[in-house]
Amino acid sequence: MRLAVFAFATLLPAALMAAGALWGGSWLWAALVSVGILGMAMDRITALAPREGGEGAGRMPAGDGLLALIGVLQLAYLPLGIWAVTHNLAGGDRLLGLIAFGLYFGQIGNPAAHELIHRSDRWLRALGIAVYTAFLFGHHASAHRFVHHVHVATPLDPNSARRGQGFWRFLPRAWIGSFRAGYAAEQALCARSNGRRTNPYRLYIGGAAALCLAALASFGVWGLVVYVLLAAHAQSQLLLSDYVQHYGLSRAIGADGRPEPVGPQHSWDAAGWYSSAVMLNAPRHADHHAHPSRPYPRLELLPEARRLPAPLPAMAVVALVPPWWRRVMDKRLPPKPPAP
Repeated sequence: MRLAVFAFATLLPAALMAAGALWGGSWLWAALVSVGILGMAMDRITALAPREGGEGAGRMPAGDGLLALIGVLQLAYLPLGIWAVTHNLAGGDRLLGLIAFGLYFGQIGNPAAHELIHRSDRWLRALGIAVYTAFLFGHHASAHRFVHHVHVATPLDPNSARRGQGFWRFLPRAWIGSFRAGYAAEQALCARSNGRRTNPYRLYIGGAAALCLAALASFGVWGLVVYVLLAAHAQSQLLLSDYVQHYGLSRAIGADGRPEPVGPQHSWDAAGWYSSAVMLNAPRHADHHAHPSRPYPRLELLPEARRLPAPLPAMAVVALVPPWWRRVMDKRLPPKPPAP
């Protein structure tokens, strides 16, 4: 997809969110539609979908400028959202604003931060860490890179859901497990660095505490409550994405006790061109695991990857109802890999 498609899909909700924060009402409804319902509707209009591949596809721009802009917007929109819900909006608009801002952070902020922490440029990576820390989820920057990408589709990865496990059971296991596993991975890196590396969990926890105090001082007790709710909403959407994109997939264990290399068969890809643009191609998950540093505009749907029966946002809704999810997905799971 051309960079203009990503820019339109991600910046339209940002503009509507700002208008909704100021004036509420129909602007908030428009912002909510632009993040969720519009994506699912546009996915069905395949005639508008940009052509994939072709000559020059490999020379697509990295999109770092748009990525940095979206990252900065997340840091600016958090206080904007808290102010709007606690001081500017009234009545039902307060709940609507809470939902709309939470979806904006979850559907656009999370994918942007995810892309940023994979960048080699230290300033872009630092911006991604700052966004996750602002979402009170800083440890994900470590757990995702040093645990999830290494141990995906094995019992050592807390963010790979076992077959039969419902999302609501997965959620606390993934949050707590990734916090612990990320900390252990960082401690191991520090031990090997001979004092040249400091565990960034100090930054994650200290930054989260400082931001909570800032919210309390700036917006009062209700401001702190709204901040925590917005962060929890964003976090749950990230974990929901992990749940859907790896549910029930396992790497076979070889005779040497090691899992097979990560391949396209260990992720669920999702079609849906417009929802992919909103989420910066995060649904093209198999290609991301094969090439973690590949910029989002260059990610492709791999023909050998497993394919979800519907675009990622629709499948996320299904996953919220575990019996429905199992009825749709369990029959699509591959046979269990053989024991060594």
